[in-house]
Amino acid sequence: MRIHEFDTLPGFVDGEPLAPADGRVQDLVDPVTGEVAGRSGVFGPGEVEAAVSSSARAFRLWRRGGTPARRQDALLALADALAARAGEFADAECRETGKPRASVLDEEIPFCVDTLRFFAGAARHLEGRAAAEYLEGHTSWIRREPVGVCVGITPWNYPLMMAVWKIGPALAAGNTVVLKPAETTPTTTVMLAEAAAEVLPPGVLNAVVGDRDTGRLLVEHPAARLVSITGSTRAGVQVARAASADLKLLHLELGGNAPVLVFDDADPAGAAAGVVAGAFLNAGQDCTAATRVLVHEGVHDAFVSELTARAAAQVTGRPSDQPSDFGPLNNADQFARVTGLLERLPGHAVVETGGHRVGGEGFFLAPTVVSGLRADDEIVREEVFGPVVTVQRFATEEEAVGLANGVEQGLASSVWTADHGRALRVSGELDFGAVWINSHGELVSEMPHGGFKHSGYGKDLSAYSLEDYTRVKHVMSALR
Repeated sequence: MRIHEFDTLPGFVDGEPLAPADGRVQDLVDPVTGEVAGRSGVFGPGEVEAAVSSSARAFRLWRRGGTPARRQDALLALADALAARAGEFADAECRETGKPRASVLDEEIPFCVDTLRFFAGAARHLEGRAAAEYLEGHTSWIRREPVGVCVGITPWNYPLMMAVWKIGPALAAGNTVVLKPAETTPTTTVMLAEAAAEVLPPGVLNAVVGDRDTGRLLVEHPAARLVSITGSTRAGVQVARAASADLKLLHLELGGNAPVLVFDDADPAGAAAGVVAGAFLNAGQDCTAATRVLVHEGVHDAFVSELTARAAAQVTGRPSDQPSDFGPLNNADQFARVTGLLERLPGHAVVETGGHRVGGEGFFLAPTVVSGLRADDEIVREEVFGPVVTVQRFATEEEAVGLANGVEQGLASSVWTADHGRALRVSGELDFGAVWINSHGELVSEMPHGGFKHSGYGKDLSAYSLEDYTRVKHVMSALR
């Protein structure tokens, strides 16, 4: 049977759909309406054991027979399958995220295809140090080997893309993978595993479905040797604690709170347009979202006026609505969290636009700009993860850098200035894993994505990510 023949979404294990033996299910809620639109299974200990054991068996065969060329062919074939079924994947993604269909079909899925194709090529280009005689009578060389079974835990903001970001480097390096998607957005992950079964041996890529307990069982399984999670800082800390008991390798891509530094020589209109593009994409549910804007006092008022006008023009709507710039927040908990931050704004805050619910159903929130904020305000220190931009003033370059770095997160940032020297100085001072100059949020498969501090460690995308999914072995041979 194929997964679409099941009334309740199953997992996909060892090349076949797998439903929970005890029949446990959870509701899938449409964020556009707030109503139940489907059901997913919930894996328990038995199904998790089956998934991890399947991947462990597959690894023993995959690492021996899966040459770099074979891994390349498999990833290219999977990329082609995803491209051929782009419409089907887009429909499933939109049902559970509420995103505009055009953004998924025209932007996200092509990037997923490109990422798989990049790692297909990277599979054949793992570099190592040269063999040499460092001890008389002996030759040493370095092997880069796959780690083994990798557990990938993905979030609900980019379900398909984050699944691809995890399986691309892991499979290219010769590992096997068990994916666990977020409870609210499991379908495209299971579809991806089903598509992969056409080009990969059984067990090389398995997908489980379930809740937090399912994820905990995966993280704690002794056969899992690496755990990669994209999610909140709190979730990353919990995973790190659980994984440390068994000394598992960790790859953590966690929350962000990206500062945008707008200097007095920047074009207010151009900077405002860049902030809007980087802040409201996916309803602000993006770890790199341009939501914490720091503006020089000399251009503050002009910038806020321009930003407010552009933000107010953003349109939120259903996946099929035209035009629609972004959809709803993903779930009721996230909606309550973001609206709670707005309800608790301090008295000195000024809501320039938005700040309210849109419509009578679903989890839609108006594009929002809040000015007059200070460094110690809750909405500044916390990652909002919604369609909200906060604005603070600064007077000097030093103050701007201090405000930018004065949070726990360290994922992404941007600098807007016409001064090349200032751009280089500030980019060197910012304590973030990515710095954009006169741009914000652009990603390419060839460049790494990952943060510092409470935003985690390890890199997605690029050859750096491929290395994260390998282990280094020294081999020395006597010359006699």
